[in-house]
Amino acid sequence: MSTTAIRTAPDSAVSVIPDADRPRFVHAGIAFGCDYNPEQWSPDVWREDVGLMREAGVDLVAINIFGWARIQGPDGRFDFGDLDEIVELLHANGIRVNLGTGTSSPPPWLTTRHPEILPVTEDGTRRYPGGRQAWCPSSPVFRDAALEVVEAVAARYGRHPAVAIWHVSNELGCHNAYCHCEVSTSAFRQWLRARYGTIAALNNAWGTTFWSQTYTDWAEILTPRATLSTCNPGQVLDYRRFSSDALLEHYRAEETVIRRHSDLPVTTNFMVTAHVRALDYWSWAPDMDIIANDHYLDHRLDAPTSELALAADLTRGLAQGAPWLLMEHSTGAVNWQPTNLAKLPGEMMRNSLSHVARGADAVCFFQWRASLQGAEKFHSALVPHAGPVGAAWDEALELGRALSALDEVQGSRVVAETALLFSWEAWWATDAENRPSTAVTYLDQVHATYDALRAAGVTVDLVSPEADLTAYRLIVVPSLHLVTDRAAARLDAAVENGAHALVTFYSGIVDENDRVRPGGYPGAWRSMLGLRVDEFAPVMPGVPLALTSGAAASLWAERIVVTDADVIDSFADGPAAGSPAVTRRRGPGRSGDAWYLGTALSARDLASLTARIVAGAGVQPEPSAGTDVEIVRRRSDDGREWRFVINHGADEVIVPGDGIELLTGQPVSHRLSVPAGAVRVLREELQR
Repeated sequence: MSTTAIRTAPDSAVSVIPDADRPRFVHAGIAFGCDYNPEQWSPDVWREDVGLMREAGVDLVAINIFGWARIQGPDGRFDFGDLDEIVELLHANGIRVNLGTGTSSPPPWLTTRHPEILPVTEDGTRRYPGGRQAWCPSSPVFRDAALEVVEAVAARYGRHPAVAIWHVSNELGCHNAYCHCEVSTSAFRQWLRARYGTIAALNNAWGTTFWSQTYTDWAEILTPRATLSTCNPGQVLDYRRFSSDALLEHYRAEETVIRRHSDLPVTTNFMVTAHVRALDYWSWAPDMDIIANDHYLDHRLDAPTSELALAADLTRGLAQGAPWLLMEHSTGAVNWQPTNLAKLPGEMMRNSLSHVARGADAVCFFQWRASLQGAEKFHSALVPHAGPVGAAWDEALELGRALSALDEVQGSRVVAETALLFSWEAWWATDAENRPSTAVTYLDQVHATYDALRAAGVTVDLVSPEADLTAYRLIVVPSLHLVTDRAAARLDAAVENGAHALVTFYSGIVDENDRVRPGGYPGAWRSMLGLRVDEFAPVMPGVPLALTSGAAASLWAERIVVTDADVIDSFADGPAAGSPAVTRRRGPGRSGDAWYLGTALSARDLASLTARIVAGAGVQPEPSAGTDVEIVRRRSDDGREWRFVINHGADEVIVPGDGIELLTGQPVSHRLSVPAGAVRVLREELQR
């Protein structure tokens, strides 16, 4: 991971450790793990569970994730008797520990004594205990109490041979990312002073001459609480940045305590997934010794399997291409969607190995044994309510054997020639209030372009707009509404040096202060693309648009003027009829082609256009790969290469290749057969 400076206040004691000095997570092969909550069970069940873990091949267990109330009472004293016993039991059975700090949710005695730590929502109402994460990220009272717990846990287990990795809190920001209490308001003001220095600079950044919002003193500034009209967009954007940084500061505080007692790697579980957008993980990633992620299939989406692949690729991007840990996913149904669908036979294997294919060196589950009480009692587990019997348990045993067969893949990296630029800040700005069309959302456009690349058989690295792009043949930029001048220049330079680019509508419009770039859209890249957009012309949802080629589109049109580009396709009807819809500026000299898409094409037509651009960029798709068949390569430094073929379809797939198939142990000559619903992993020598 890079050591790029991150956005935070000077007094937050930032100290990003250089990569070479970071503790490394070292494990023998691909880890197979789970969350375990021994506090919910008797010691007799502990011993049964550890025996079953050994049978399944589980070798990494997360404990003390929600342990605060168990280890510290209202008298302030710590009791580690139960935690000691489970740590020793796991260690005696050769199972390594992913040790939580236990601070994710405060016990009721603490919130009763200190109700001021409870978070306040934008309407000024306080949220109470009874769920989880009932704490304000900026509260010094909560911080002090939490660090006391971390100090005790780290001092006791910092040198214990069972511990392999430290797990700070849990899913930080899942429920409490935004707090509007007086403490948070004061912290927000301090953050703003560190960012802008003067009230005049803040007024300029936020454009406060609009609606008579000009501030004359820092004390006048509030968090963006509930208003009678639209909030100031610059204020909202900075508040989101502040909120992400406030939780990162809490992470750093816990990490600092751990490092006084242990030289093991420290991380926390990210939530890189379709429904969580509160934290800017590009700014968090440099602080992690190893990137870890939680991911659950979201059946509210049209294509949950594709979203899984995208999330895994983005998690790998956060890891700068290095292997990462899948800290949580599910064996079957979750408990928090409107309809919690069970996984079909073979689906858990496909999901798990999709993550491994895309860079995960650990596959862990929430949870080990299904709870009998509490909010997550109907969440699936490796050991279901029925016990270690039946198809679910058999699939867990099968997965353990499969991961063991893949141990040699550990440490290798995914091979990709295509990058897709992704930004949490752009997500925040794109989906803000008062935009051209609320039917156009950032994540929908990201998914549309990603799905088109996936249909073309292309493996994608999702990277920050600020990333080094020199290694890529093709760079895709879906609706990157907010982009800094520096990031825009990086794409310009990559195209000038031979990379091809596809930029889609609503990109490059505003800078980091949400200020529109004048002179016509797409402000940041007018010159590179050879065009100017004079006006947006969105259409109502459900209204079709036709292009002169016969391609179908919807939602969005633009009135485009070509200045130095070829018109590939035009609007045949709608509010921009006759205007270009798809353009290409051919790269002069060594430069690459720069494509622009000014509408939301149908999935079929976007896939067709993307395949054309992929071919022109010289990117080699994987034969037989497509929407139903994932094919991803991992490559080691010593020249070995593994091809993961994940068949989500109803028919057998034949893939050309030679080598050894690891899951069956069978040699492959010329053709690899992958049955419907199955996974195969082919080890093959890299051609020299």
